[in-house]
Amino acid sequence: MGLLSIFSNKNTDKLIESINKLLGIVDNAVLVFRDGVKNYLYNDESGFADNLSSMASLELEAGALFREIENTLYTRGNLIRSRGDIMRLLERFEHIISIISADLIQFEIESPKIPAELKKEFTKLAELASLAVETSIPGAKAYFSAPKDVAETTNRVYFYEKEAVKLSQSIKRTVFHDMDGLKLSEKFHLRYFALHIEDLAKAAVKVAEQLSVMAIKRVL
Repeated sequence: MGLLSIFSNKNTDKLIESINKLLGIVDNAVLVFRDGVKNYLYNDESGFADNLSSMASLELEAGALFREIENTLYTRGNLIRSRGDIMRLLERFEHIISIISADLIQFEIESPKIPAELKKEFTKLAELASLAVETSIPGAKAYFSAPKDVAETTNRVYFYEKEAVKLSQSIKRTVFHDMDGLKLSEKFHLRYFALHIEDLAKAAVKVAEQLSVMAIKRVL
């Protein structure tokens, strides 16, 4: 029995529904992240507090759903060939949620002072990292129904990740080369936060890489 027929099996409908629900949580987490960074940068304390609360709820919901999916995968003998790959894919999405949560919490704990002239760049960086994750989600869904469409979405992930890395490097270069009024510790702090937003885009690439491998296996 081929993988396409396995995923068309009625017994896997609930599993795929749960996976899609998890992907929906990831999508919501990305929206919260983008909004949270913007609220922090522009001093909307109430909005940022709501973002932190929403993210905490999403992380709990994702963790419970991930364990439910894991249990289901290991009780379905017909998925023995693909369950390892599916688990690795979902672990990468779970890691993305962890990164988002950790980044927002670090903004709250460390309260970095972002110079006014860099706020647009940090907002754009968060947007590019978010887009890298967002474009990986349709690829994950396509794996189960139309694996030939995976490549198109993963290519977009690579594009947004490259743009995020370029902008992150530009921010760090500006901080260290052009902002003489900042203390070295402040420069390190800004680099730290640029790097961690950039890491979100890199995590999306890990999803894209896993999807590419899985899509190839599906057509073999």
